[in-house]
Amino acid sequence: MGNAVLQSIHVHPVKAFRGVSPREAVVEPWGLAGDRRWVLIDDGGKVVTQREQPRLALAAAELVPGGGIRLSTPGRDPVTVPVPEPSCTVTVNIFGTKVEAVPAPDAAHAWCGDHLGLDVRLVHMDDPATRRPVDPDYALPGETVNFADGYPLLVATTASLDSLNSLLAQGDHAAEGPLPMNRFRPNVVVAGTDAWAEDDWSRISIGDVEFRVAKMCGRCVVTTTDQATAERGKEPLRTLARHRRFGSQLVFGQNLVPRSTGTIRVGDPVRVLE
Repeated sequence: MGNAVLQSIHVHPVKAFRGVSPREAVVEPWGLAGDRRWVLIDDGGKVVTQREQPRLALAAAELVPGGGIRLSTPGRDPVTVPVPEPSCTVTVNIFGTKVEAVPAPDAAHAWCGDHLGLDVRLVHMDDPATRRPVDPDYALPGETVNFADGYPLLVATTASLDSLNSLLAQGDHAAEGPLPMNRFRPNVVVAGTDAWAEDDWSRISIGDVEFRVAKMCGRCVVTTTDQATAERGKEPLRTLARHRRFGSQLVFGQNLVPRSTGTIRVGDPVRVLE
């Protein structure tokens, strides 16, 4: 894998919203700087994602100086949300785990609620170093994560996407393909590998930053959501079920935990260390 390089970087400031693709990003112990520090919750405190609300794909979130975010969607005025003062917290239920987070100002709740037609609140993870541990079945002591599904970063490879699209083209729903990488919402995309090479990785480096490969990424209904239209189809889950089933999971990509910190840049070499 001597020619593997970092092709793109993707940061999603609000979980389930459209993100940004910077040329470089700072790697923090719990993920890329600015990635998934914000999330929507319903009136019971449960996290709201594209699983239940595919329309979230139509809302975009960009980082602004100071850690705040700018939310936008076609046909509506954008809103800028500052980082809230950590004076009080609310309990967030993220896939059965209870996490404390700080509510955003009321204007942000209203903007997000109007977009979805639901009573939702926008909350911010003020201290990712302490708020949420990585799944203990796959974590080392002290590892924490932002509001990502379970791990600080997700890596995918262009060769595996090409292979998946070739398999999809032979199936019953070929008209849905080829699928773009944004269906899988990775943080880092690697070019120059063999297809499915990432299945065998245990430790990699991107530039000067080292990562532990925690586990394969099981995929859900979000991958069937067109990120440009919010419309749902059958793929890639049908094709993954036929060709990429590992136990009970349909797999695409690998979950990463940083072993060091630093800055990664598009074009950085990617090396397999173990």
